[in-house]
Amino acid sequence: FVHLQAVGYSLMPNNKDEDGLVVLVFNRKETDIRSQQQQLVESLHKILGGNQTLTVNVEGVKTMPDDQTEVIIYVVERSPNGTSRRVPATTLYAHFEQANIKSSLQQLGVSLSMARTELSPAQVKQLLQNPPAGVDPIIWEQAKVDNPDPDKLIPVPMVGFKELLRRLKVQDQMTKQHQTRLDIISEDISELQKNQTTTMAKIAQYKRKLMALSHRTLQVLIKQEIQRKSGYAIQADEEQLRVQLDTIQCELNAPTQFKGRLNELMSQIRMQNHFGAVRAEERYYIDADLLREIKQHLKQQQEGLSHLISIIKDDLEDIKLIEHGLNESIPIRGGVFS
Repeated sequence: FVHLQAVGYSLMPNNKDEDGLVVLVFNRKETDIRSQQQQLVESLHKILGGNQTLTVNVEGVKTMPDDQTEVIIYVVERSPNGTSRRVPATTLYAHFEQANIKSSLQQLGVSLSMARTELSPAQVKQLLQNPPAGVDPIIWEQAKVDNPDPDKLIPVPMVGFKELLRRLKVQDQMTKQHQTRLDIISEDISELQKNQTTTMAKIAQYKRKLMALSHRTLQVLIKQEIQRKSGYAIQADEEQLRVQLDTIQCELNAPTQFKGRLNELMSQIRMQNHFGAVRAEERYYIDADLLREIKQHLKQQQEGLSHLISIIKDDLEDIKLIEHGLNESIPIRGGVFS
């Protein structure tokens, strides 16, 4: 007189009848199903009559408790005019439920077959209005009230500990599958992060190369401009450009500007190196990941400083080259107009 009586919730299928999805539950392990999937497809094709216009396709394979496997299939029918369509799920399921066909499926190890189609509003209404056998109407009404998502979930009765154990195994199996999927996603994210790091390093390298090529191009343009303007008087815009270049040169050489800051950074690096040498005798243990991050950070700082130094040197050489070209062109222009 004492038995377990509870209500759970299951996700309602949202597949159309036109999708033609039919679920076959095999009393075989997933590894066996996957290793013999082609033979299984051929056997199902023979059960359907071996018609050449029909093709059996496997939509998915999923592990179930108690060494069972769920296989979702659909059948494509090709017409003589070249078009094709999926056999409706209800039609395929009705064919599988025939006595002779059902016995053939049982020989393959099929214990259950069902059509995966969404419930119509009338079916959902009828299901909710009539409490299942063995379930107290009060408990059923309370279950409908407690439904967290009535549009997607439907109450399912659980009578007896055997049913509770079966549902627990199914949930445990789904949890393992979700965890496996999360592990795969985590590995993909790690791989993408590595690729992103590599890509960012290549982008930085290409930026440095572009900067170097830009400076080389600028040097070529400067020499070409000097040759082109040789023998002509200094124009107003050239005089204005020389004033701007002198201003830039003064800013670069100013103690509080870029050169002074660069010297300050170099001094801090030397002090850090000095303190590191002094403390080298002391033994400290740093986490490997933290040490790797510190090295990466210092490496990036060092590369940035080296890049900044090279840019300043190149700019100074360019300015000297421009000044040298301007100084050489002034006597020539004066000789022409003297």
